[in-house]
Amino acid sequence: MDQFAAMQAFAKVVETGGFSEASRQLGVAVSSVTRQVNALENLLHTQLFNRSTRSVTLTPQGRKYYDKVVQILQDVEAANLSVAEQDEVPRGLVRVSLPAAFGRLHVAPIIGDFLEQHPEMQLDLNLSDALSNPVEDELDVVIRLGNLDRSGATWLVRKLASYQRQVCGSPIYFQQHGKPNHPDDLARYNCLRFSYSTGYEIWRFKRDQEICEVKVNGSLVANHSEVLRQVCSDGVGIILMPTWLIGEDIRTGRLEAVLSDFQFYPQADMDMGIYALYLPNRRHSLRVQTFVDFLAQRLRYLADSN
Repeated sequence: MDQFAAMQAFAKVVETGGFSEASRQLGVAVSSVTRQVNALENLLHTQLFNRSTRSVTLTPQGRKYYDKVVQILQDVEAANLSVAEQDEVPRGLVRVSLPAAFGRLHVAPIIGDFLEQHPEMQLDLNLSDALSNPVEDELDVVIRLGNLDRSGATWLVRKLASYQRQVCGSPIYFQQHGKPNHPDDLARYNCLRFSYSTGYEIWRFKRDQEICEVKVNGSLVANHSEVLRQVCSDGVGIILMPTWLIGEDIRTGRLEAVLSDFQFYPQADMDMGIYALYLPNRRHSLRVQTFVDFLAQRLRYLADSN
């Protein structure tokens, strides 16, 4: 048995949730993955998975073993990278996941510059609002906005920029309905809201020592920020959106910011940062650090525009 290959197969089954998908991603037959995992269990004299016709789950021993296997695989990859990139010329592929709207507005316009500066590098960009996992999705870098998934506590985190949220509407809407002078006024406006688990949202604001909580309602709830931005621009209602999304609209007059003397005041567990996440074994990867450094340098204007 090739124990290293068996460990890779075992980890892939855990990460994909089944033998079939693991075999597909590894490019081998299901029977091959099954044999490797069975051989590993025989070697360890323990059962790593609970198997049924519908699911494959780790046993307590399997969970403990998986944590160790992941570290070993990461250490091996880090050792390989340390040799492959020792000439200090960034080269190779960087797989990146980032939110769709943010990627389109702020990352896509600078990718050409990056690739021109680093001709021996390639990028594989996955624009998706789904929360990606660097291990399971085989990613080098994950860009996250706002709250971080603390279950990924072993990830290395670098803050690239911060942003604020602003209340805004179109000039046409404010001509018809007037502008709110205080957050409490928002209860009387058509507030277009981003989808959450509840059917409404509490918007919180702060001015000096004054804290306001307003229950807002409106005619539209959507799970995509650019939909809300467009509908707001069409004069339908008011939105509370991050400055990285609506900053240019405000500068050009397409949207007008209101309640500027108040700051959006998030709950204690909310954050308004833009982060790059990567695994510890990418700490010394020149290609990863080159890409993250580039983003940090080019996205600084977001913090300056708050």
